[in-house]
Amino acid sequence: MLTVTVVTILVVMVAGLGRAFSAHNVFDRVLAANLFGTKTVLLIAAISYLFGSADFLDIALVYALINYISVIGVLRVTEWQLAGRREGRQ
Repeated sequence: MLTVTVVTILVVMVAGLGRAFSAHNVFDRVLAANLFGTKTVLLIAAISYLFGSADFLDIALVYALINYISVIGVLRVTEWQLAGRREGRQ
């Protein structure tokens, strides 16, 4: 059953990558990248259970924090850029 879970997570990750490359705006790309990062954390947790090692869970937690901080950072930069473009038009 764990094999089915891992394969399903990998399929969803590939679909997320496809969405990230085919998205029309930045926000859809960031959302797809966030989905990919979240599924990576789930994949690392499943591998941790598969190998019976709790060390991988530490890696998953660090990866989740990095994913969260990077998404917030990219959205902030995008927000600043859009605000700068709006000010330039007026």
